[in-house]
Amino acid sequence: MVSTSRYPLLDRIDSPGDLRRLDVDQLPEVVAEVRRFLIETVSETGGHLAPGLGTVELTVALHYLFNTPDDRIVWDIGHQAYPHKILTGRRDRLSSIRQRGGLSGFLKRSESVYDTFGAGHSSTSISAALGMAVAASRLGIEREVVAVIGDGALTAGMAFEALNNADHVDANLLVVLNDNEMSISRNVGALSNYLARILSGKTYTTVREGSKTVLGTVQPMKNLARRWEEHLKGMVMPSTLFEELGFYYIGPINGHDMPTLLSTLKNLKSMSGPRFLHIVTQKGKGFEPAEGDPCVYHGVSPFDPNTGKIEKKPAGKTYTSVFGDWLCDMAAKDPKLIGITPAMREGSGLVKFSEQYPERYFDVGIAEQHAVTFAAGLACEGLKPVVAIYSTFLQRAYDQLIHDVCIQNLDVTFAIDRAGLVGADGPTHAGAFDHTYLRCIPNMVVMAASDEVECRDMLYTAYLHSGPSAVRYPRGSGPGMQVGQTMTQIPIGTAKVIREGERVAILAFGKCVAAALEAADALNATAVNMRFVKPIDTDLVERLSRSHDVFITVEDNVVAGGAGAAINEYLAATGMDTRVINLGLPDRFVDHGSQPELIAECGLDREGIVNAARSVLPVKFARIF
Repeated sequence: MVSTSRYPLLDRIDSPGDLRRLDVDQLPEVVAEVRRFLIETVSETGGHLAPGLGTVELTVALHYLFNTPDDRIVWDIGHQAYPHKILTGRRDRLSSIRQRGGLSGFLKRSESVYDTFGAGHSSTSISAALGMAVAASRLGIEREVVAVIGDGALTAGMAFEALNNADHVDANLLVVLNDNEMSISRNVGALSNYLARILSGKTYTTVREGSKTVLGTVQPMKNLARRWEEHLKGMVMPSTLFEELGFYYIGPINGHDMPTLLSTLKNLKSMSGPRFLHIVTQKGKGFEPAEGDPCVYHGVSPFDPNTGKIEKKPAGKTYTSVFGDWLCDMAAKDPKLIGITPAMREGSGLVKFSEQYPERYFDVGIAEQHAVTFAAGLACEGLKPVVAIYSTFLQRAYDQLIHDVCIQNLDVTFAIDRAGLVGADGPTHAGAFDHTYLRCIPNMVVMAASDEVECRDMLYTAYLHSGPSAVRYPRGSGPGMQVGQTMTQIPIGTAKVIREGERVAILAFGKCVAAALEAADALNATAVNMRFVKPIDTDLVERLSRSHDVFITVEDNVVAGGAGAAINEYLAATGMDTRVINLGLPDRFVDHGSQPELIAECGLDREGIVNAARSVLPVKFARIF
């Protein structure tokens, strides 16, 4: 009976064990089916598409040749791991990806035994895989460990720290560099693939190791043999950097050529010690729109799988675009302004700035630590650096923020995007901690924008402030305020009462101001846009404490050590006995889902604030409700 399924082979694969039972000549069809399934599913759900399309052959080859999950595959970040999820028993649930209660958009250890290491930040794979390889050696377990890392992720210092350490511990580790920026011409690709087969094969490696033994005692001959090998490789290969770090380097090879990929991986699997395979792939492979614009289809909303046309949902002006416009306007006023991003030009809104002021734009790669200290160096010489960075990524440069910027009280402005709950990307990308980790640093000024106009004014205020300052703003659109060309400086440490009420004062920060105002209307309470996380407006807090029975602080940051805690600290230090309820993110990592779902789950919407007030003084407030 002939199968009528659109996925005749994929329907038979519920685990990599099923994949390994197929004949090798069936693998190209598996690749085609995985790629087709990925396009059709993500076209309905949205998510990361182009990176996964580029790694389908690699994913199939790795799970076919290695005994996963006993052998470990460590994927960097997880953008490229949708095919991995498809082949590891989660195909039927892929349509739930990035939705509340559904699959994570990244790797997650609690989701599958095949997800050996969870990560949402890049450049961690080699370190984690090295730890697993050393652990296997210590425990006497024969196990292959493979780290897959992208060329962009290899710009991070952490990746090189791990590479530098691997030879020292002589780990049984294979690193696969998935290079999707380099193009391969047919002739060079063919020669490189041919040479990779030779250099990874038994004949060459036997001769190579044998010659080391025979010639090792004769230094001139040993040097000659080494130079011969280096010249041979140097004809078609990149520098010997990775071999100098102690890795046996093979590549670059075409990562979409299954016979070459399989034979090379098979040969490398038979070796031991640190090995490095450099493959070249095309981001968006197999889907013409994604091939043509892999940046747009890196993380994409639902689209037409036939035409690639993306469903555009009507939305207001995003905070990211508010920042991008402000940066260009400020740059026109001040030639000392320098814009810096750690590999997030599009995500952080610097495209227009990079085009209008290319000589003042610096993308430093996935190197957050360097970005911050680079900014510190610029500030030392009188320039005015603006570091555009996600809240979750600034965490990676915390020492530099303290040691290199704040201790020296340097004039660096931080534009912190994706503050608070980010929705579908989940806990690895949530800006859940910046109130806490910024507030405790001396010399730091921290602002939280409640709308688009305020965001622009706060950026202007931060830029004019002589010292370290940060403006944090959420992902997505604001409440719809029309942003003009003007910029107004806000007095440092001043809050704004936006509704006068009785007995209850709701002190809200950033995005939570809108819900606080709605709740205040229902409670006949006072609503305050606190604006500053540090310094807080202590004069206003003291005045309100004399006329209100209860404070409710509301922030999209963890309660522990957050902006609400600053209110508590001030009241305690001055002996005021006003009752305080702190609303914020709970003491757990909030899973992925839509932003409204997660905000409601955490009690930060109108209903959550009202219920918090009712729980404190239900009898006294009965007449209000």
